[in-house]
Amino acid sequence: MKMSQENVIAELTSQNDKYACALADKIVSESQETDEWYEYFDSFATLLSYPKSLVRNRAFSILAANVQWDDEDRFDNYVSEYLSHVTDEKPISARQCIKSLEQIGRDKPKYIPAILEALEHADLSKYKDSMRPLIEKDIEEVINLQMV
Repeated sequence: MKMSQENVIAELTSQNDKYACALADKIVSESQETDEWYEYFDSFATLLSYPKSLVRNRAFSILAANVQWDDEDRFDNYVSEYLSHVTDEKPISARQCIKSLEQIGRDKPKYIPAILEALEHADLSKYKDSMRPLIEKDIEEVINLQMV
């Protein structure tokens, strides 16, 4: 049985992080093979501004998995907000966002210039010395993959 968009968002933002994470993983997995979750694309995009970083992380992977089905170019409406998370307040979320950009660039090459621009101009000075090298490495990996 198909969930309503409101129910899907409620489940993805549930206090039960284990369940919400499992649902996000299911959506990502199914979205690799079919466009059945694409109809929820705009609802998933609302999660980019969610206060809880775990929810934002779910949004990155779900949107990246669904961008391949985006023949309507809905992602155009969200690409700036999405790319703003390259320097998310939470370094783990920044890393999740950066890593998801590989799939977006692969599935929709038209976004590669914007992705490269965001990565090359990311100000990482706000991150602790323990996290900054990891984020720099993530950025370098995605840039190298996008250049191929």
